[in-house]
Amino acid sequence: MRRLFAIILTIMLTHSMAFAENNYEKLQNEGSVRITPVVSAVHKAAPAVVSISTDRIVERAVNPFANLLPRNPLFDDFFQQGRGRRKVKEQTLGSGVIIDSQNAIVLTNAHVIQGAAQINVTLLDGRMFTASMLGSDPDFDLAVLKLDAANNLPELRMAQSDDLMPGETVIAIGNPLGFSHTVTTGVVSALDRSIKTQTSTITDLIQIDAAINPGNSGGPLINLAGELVGINTAMLRQAANIGFSIPIDKARRAVTELLESGHIEPVWLGISGQNLDESTAKWLQLPSTKGLLITSVYEGTSAQQAGLLSGDTIVKINGNAVTDHRHYVQLLKNMTKGEQVEVTYIRNGETYSKPVDAQAYSETLAAKQIQQRWGFTTKEGDTYLTIAFVRQGSPADKLGLRAGDLLVNISGKKITDMSQLYQAFFTHRLDSSLILLVARDGKGYRVRMDI
Repeated sequence: MRRLFAIILTIMLTHSMAFAENNYEKLQNEGSVRITPVVSAVHKAAPAVVSISTDRIVERAVNPFANLLPRNPLFDDFFQQGRGRRKVKEQTLGSGVIIDSQNAIVLTNAHVIQGAAQINVTLLDGRMFTASMLGSDPDFDLAVLKLDAANNLPELRMAQSDDLMPGETVIAIGNPLGFSHTVTTGVVSALDRSIKTQTSTITDLIQIDAAINPGNSGGPLINLAGELVGINTAMLRQAANIGFSIPIDKARRAVTELLESGHIEPVWLGISGQNLDESTAKWLQLPSTKGLLITSVYEGTSAQQAGLLSGDTIVKINGNAVTDHRHYVQLLKNMTKGEQVEVTYIRNGETYSKPVDAQAYSETLAAKQIQQRWGFTTKEGDTYLTIAFVRQGSPADKLGLRAGDLLVNISGKKITDMSQLYQAFFTHRLDSSLILLVARDGKGYRVRMDI
């Protein structure tokens, strides 16, 4: 039945496309005023816009009334206690855009395909393909897919987004609520916007007033030339006509890394730092306790080359005010290696700004600094990492960790392999304390390690 529906849908879409194409060419030849710049841009871009549906397996609380009543999360929470959980298939909808027809590459949001067991992609002409994920990064909310056994594909040319202007007309095309290839128009409301999520801060976004709804995620934002200038990613649910798009210049840098290695390397500037208290802020002639006080600058890093010094206080990154050390790390998660970062800092009561090149924060560097700052090394185990060595006098040694302990969890994140440990260190490397879950002799202990 599903295959029959797909065949019928393909026939209907093909017929509809042929009619629209003929009508467009007829009106264009007649010089009709109906062929506006928006119509022309959509006609050019729409064939490369795709609808993405995913099948994912999720665990859900067993609800004995599931077949009698509409699903309600409250029932799920109620029946979760003592009644077990079951795995169910869940479908999600989103959008994407073909950016490389020769290699069948599709760009979309990471959250569109997160946890997907199967990814299905439908083109405007009705063709349907399965897709493989080549790379994804949740901090950038971008993912790159490859269409399987696809050829004769359209593609959408990437423009530049650094010359966008507030008030400029832009067009969003996507799959909101399952309505394929829906077109909405608006203007660039603002540039360089930042939004906070539950786990991070996303910077350098384009704010638009074109309608963005669930299912638009991953779809293209285009200009009046029919060129790709952004990837639509979010909306404010509590507001009308406030949406956000990832600038294509930022997306292009991310795509390059995703295609090279399947992930985006975290970056750093080459410093360590700490939060400020009121007495320190007053002594340093700072207007508030917001910012990151540099405690050390590492040799051979871009921070040293730019002339940053211990005692400087970083107050802005690319114009975004830095509130504390965690916010500083969150802002860096929006950068790619080689990108020039504008750092604003205060020294002796005076404010300065300097460009600093973001450097790749390698796993080798992370392993070295884990031993230096936290004081232990690890090795792979059957399920979790095992503490292999504890440096005498280190925070780990003072806590009482010893070789053979299992490292289960760091600040709420499960640690099962080295890459997760390195990611945890990158996120918490400036923290003054950590909550660890360790296991010894079959018993688990939740402890705090002061650093």
